[in-house]
Amino acid sequence: MVLLIVMMGAAAAQLAERVLCVPVVGWFLGCGSGGSPSQTALDDVPADYLTLYMQAAATCPGLSWTTLAAIGKVESDHGRSRLPGVASGTNSAGAGGPMQFLVSTFAEVVARHQLPAGGANPPSLYNPQDAIYAAAAYLCDNHVATDLTGALWHYNHSDAYIAQVVTQATQYSEPTSSSSVECQLVQSTVQSGSDGFSSAALAAVTYACAQIGKPYVWGGNGDPGFDCSGLTHMAYVAVGIQIPRTAQTQYDAGPLLPAGAPLQPGDLVFFGTPGNIHHVGISLGGTMMVDAPDFGRTVTARDFSSFPDYAGASRPAR
Repeated sequence: MVLLIVMMGAAAAQLAERVLCVPVVGWFLGCGSGGSPSQTALDDVPADYLTLYMQAAATCPGLSWTTLAAIGKVESDHGRSRLPGVASGTNSAGAGGPMQFLVSTFAEVVARHQLPAGGANPPSLYNPQDAIYAAAAYLCDNHVATDLTGALWHYNHSDAYIAQVVTQATQYSEPTSSSSVECQLVQSTVQSGSDGFSSAALAAVTYACAQIGKPYVWGGNGDPGFDCSGLTHMAYVAVGIQIPRTAQTQYDAGPLLPAGAPLQPGDLVFFGTPGNIHHVGISLGGTMMVDAPDFGRTVTARDFSSFPDYAGASRPAR
């Protein structure tokens, strides 16, 4: 319900800190988009709502999509609740819609912010897109980036509510500990300013490492997940280097490294046969890579030394 709460106590503050973001070499791990969805989020949040939470959060710098999703869960179970005031009418407090806005509050938000096209016309607090974007704007108006608990207090004046939202938000975000030791070492190299490797390649690796935990999505370019070549393609796009989109065309574009040449972070590693490349990852150096493996799995860091169909590596121009 859009009233709000002051959350008191050290435990609540510690939970809130876990939802905030940590900058790493120009990207944000667990920030803005809120990091990678956890398996809990993927299992619980309808895909259309998950997309809306992520897109709406991006309109407010510093707002995590997990905060929006947690509010949506607590208020209406992402629109699935059959309680009064979710699909129509209002509840006993006068709130309605999937994000449980007071009618007057929703009207004030819409008057201050133009909601994106695609919702209801005129905007409706019962329309999921309108409600979620309005919630993002309302939280942003209340300085969610610098005062999460204060912004939540404006949404609902209840200590218990704030604690519930913050706890739910942490359950929806993939833990940052999913990043491998190898990724952390590469990121440390970037942060230290080492010139031992190409800075663009190291930055591409940092981007790839930040995606660990995101789901495999056929044809995916990051929202909400990746396929193998989508990950490598976007890692280089992120640092201003264009490479082809599919594993085979990335292999064909090269330049290929001589057989047995030591691999450096950022090299692309390929699997299959020269005319039938079916998989690609981004090297962390040695025999470790970050890749999007297959359906039902998530972006991960793993050792490919035992893979029987390693076909070679390339070092994109940089």
